[in-house]
Amino acid sequence: MSAILEVENLGKTFGGFTALNGIALSVAPGERLGLIGPNGSGKSTFVNCIAGDFATHAGAVRFKGQPLVGLKPHERARLGLSRTFQLPRPFRSLTVLENVAVPLRFSVPPLPEAEAHSRARDCLDLVGLQDKAHLHPHSLTQVDLRKLELARALVGEPALLIADEVMAGLSHSEVDQILELLFALNGRGTAIIMIEHVMRAVTAFSQRLAVFVAGRKIGDGDPQAVLATPEVEAAYLGT
Repeated sequence: MSAILEVENLGKTFGGFTALNGIALSVAPGERLGLIGPNGSGKSTFVNCIAGDFATHAGAVRFKGQPLVGLKPHERARLGLSRTFQLPRPFRSLTVLENVAVPLRFSVPPLPEAEAHSRARDCLDLVGLQDKAHLHPHSLTQVDLRKLELARALVGEPALLIADEVMAGLSHSEVDQILELLFALNGRGTAIIMIEHVMRAVTAFSQRLAVFVAGRKIGDGDPQAVLATPEVEAAYLGT
């Protein structure tokens, strides 16, 4: 099956600092890929390059066979490439329902308000926030803010979701809630790249695991086999 995302020899520099060096990675339709690495390894830079927030200095990125060079983040989102952010920043003056509906007002063509709210309600049902649609974000718990962030990313019905540390700061039971949700989303056909430091969640979720260290990919394959390699143990888990 053809890959939905293809990354070849991706490079990104900031002045004289190389953040990404020769990254090659692919994601199949419906695949669950885990991406791990220590802080500063290039994971967030990689996400920002794929999503269009950063311009790349080398390599190629294709989504559904289409080159992404030159496309803005919202144009990539319209193709079906969506991402969450590590720090949820909802619109505080809008209700939970209105927050989820916002992306649909900027679709092509924009959805009428009634239709946008209907689809937003479906997403809130999916993430378990249907009873909090009328609330404002300041009333939500930390785990509910994460669910709202996921709902905003999913309302456009993406083919690929990049979940960037959606479990950070959550309790054990809250991590399980998000993990269950991501499995459900994947069961509906959405490919997911999970970027996470909660190792038990990554290993439980991922069909395949990639490891970044200092801007390079040092592992890619079966999660247990990748974690057992000496280079990954030394660089990420310690010796």
